[in-house]
Amino acid sequence: MYNAGMVKIAPEKNPFPGMNPYLEQHWRDVHTTLMVYLRDQLQTELPPGLWATVEEEVTIDDDQSESARRVRPDVYVAEAWDAPGALAVATAGLAVAEPLVLIDPEPRTERHVEIVEAGGRVVTAIEVLSATNKLSLERRLAYRRKRRAYRDGGVNVVEIDLIRDGEYIVLAREELIPPARRAPYVISVWRAAQPDRKFAYPCPLRQPLPQIAVPLRPQDADVALDLQTLIDLCYVRGRYHARFDYRADPEPPLSPADAEWADALLRSAGLR
Repeated sequence: MYNAGMVKIAPEKNPFPGMNPYLEQHWRDVHTTLMVYLRDQLQTELPPGLWATVEEEVTIDDDQSESARRVRPDVYVAEAWDAPGALAVATAGLAVAEPLVLIDPEPRTERHVEIVEAGGRVVTAIEVLSATNKLSLERRLAYRRKRRAYRDGGVNVVEIDLIRDGEYIVLAREELIPPARRAPYVISVWRAAQPDRKFAYPCPLRQPLPQIAVPLRPQDADVALDLQTLIDLCYVRGRYHARFDYRADPEPPLSPADAEWADALLRSAGLR
């Protein structure tokens, strides 16, 4: 727990005891790095016959809904209608209407980690949610279809939600979590051997992220995933201490109580 009299930490270290909410604004970079670190940590803990791998899916953002445009616009206007120096084209003495220059939306790569056994069967899928999973209706439906396919195939599912924006979509239903235990972040675990149960790890801003018990095959003991160490590593190696302006508030805004606590924390660390 934060103490106002605590010693100032080194400036390159994560100043938050748990998830740093400023990382959410750079989630594409953090997400990519976190996938590799997560795989590497699991690799050292898995029993013989199992290994972890980073898998990729490429999608195009073409959803016409308003929520999708918040993630990435459908098209980009590269040159305004009245942009200075715009190209003027004349054909047979007639002025041709000047078009807008449009660029197709970029493909987006979604990554997740799978724990696989010999023969290629997937034992456990680990999803670190991104904004595309939570903000776009089309992406939410696609994500739920993929999750259903895992469950129908008897694959354990671990969902790590460290994004406060967007819809709540993990399997551990929010309304079943006691109000006093709800938190800005949550981790959900579904075990194929216990299909009628979901396990929730609420993650308060003011506490370190929990170590997660990752299920494997029925004959295997769970392996522990130390998520806090990985988030701190992302922060240090991404040099976010030099990139963040802690004088500004994070986006989306924190709750009033958490904002007051974060302000005191950052002032104590000399960052405000």
